[in-house]
Amino acid sequence: MALARGRRSDRRIDYWPGFVDALSTILLAIMFLLSVFVLAQFLLSREISGKDEVLNRLNSQINELTQLLSLERSNSQDMEDSLANLQASLSAAESEKTRLEQLLTQGAGAGAQAEARVGALTGELDQERQLSQRAMSQVELLNQQISALRKQIGALEQALDVSEVRDRESNTKIADLGRRLNVALAQRVQELNRYRSDFFGRLREILSDRENIRIVGDRFVFQSEVLFPVGSEVINAAGQEEMKKLAGAIIELQKEIPPEINWVLRVDGHTDNVPLSGTGRYRDNWELSSARATSVVKYLIENGVPANRLVAAGFGEFQPLDPADTPEARDKNRRIELKLTER
Repeated sequence: MALARGRRSDRRIDYWPGFVDALSTILLAIMFLLSVFVLAQFLLSREISGKDEVLNRLNSQINELTQLLSLERSNSQDMEDSLANLQASLSAAESEKTRLEQLLTQGAGAGAQAEARVGALTGELDQERQLSQRAMSQVELLNQQISALRKQIGALEQALDVSEVRDRESNTKIADLGRRLNVALAQRVQELNRYRSDFFGRLREILSDRENIRIVGDRFVFQSEVLFPVGSEVINAAGQEEMKKLAGAIIELQKEIPPEINWVLRVDGHTDNVPLSGTGRYRDNWELSSARATSVVKYLIENGVPANRLVAAGFGEFQPLDPADTPEARDKNRRIELKLTER
């Protein structure tokens, strides 16, 4: 009876892991939200950059058309000046013709000379009229070109207005997409956290109630001594029994998680900071931690866990739980961690 009371007192409820689990869940949600915000900002910057390029091209075309319009206006002014000069010359010629006709009526002797002069002036007058007519035709053509350029500028301005409206609509759609993506990711995080809590609860129930199998934050931790001999990656008999229980729990979990959640169980290998001897199979702790994580993954696959739901990673001695250089800290840092996460 004393032994039973001692066991009951040793199994008192410890609320600290639950608090750590909740805190890690909040941190994970914050990290997802920050990632979504960065993604939305990236998409928005790409969309705005594309619209800015279109806007710059339209402004460049407007500037070119404006310069061309100014050049055409200058040419039109030159033609109008030439026409005014021709009309002045025509008026002078008509005055001269009138004067000569008057002289012709005044004297018969000067009639022949005046008549020749009138003929010459008439020819010059006809030439001036032809030049004036051509100048008027060119002025009319320039006016038509100016009208066409004005229409093109108006069309470009309308296209620019439409582009600005589309920019505003795109920005609104991007903002709405970001909000919906935030909501969807938050829901996924909450769902995965719920399944992770259920999974860890099952593991706590089915695995041996031992000090060296515990929950740390959002990870389930096996001390290396539970699974491996010293300096080896071969899972021992006791570790194989624990891994079979783990495989069964993963298979049951897979049936419950919806297929749209792309989850994986990450198996991380960690060692202490004691260098390996040069005579062993592995050159350093990197290789040993990777080999141990790979051994766990392969054993789970052999026991029915789908390979696409498992990931192996080795961290050597560079992610310690306890940075102290003591035997107790080194014991704690030699471990295999399991983390249920999204791919």
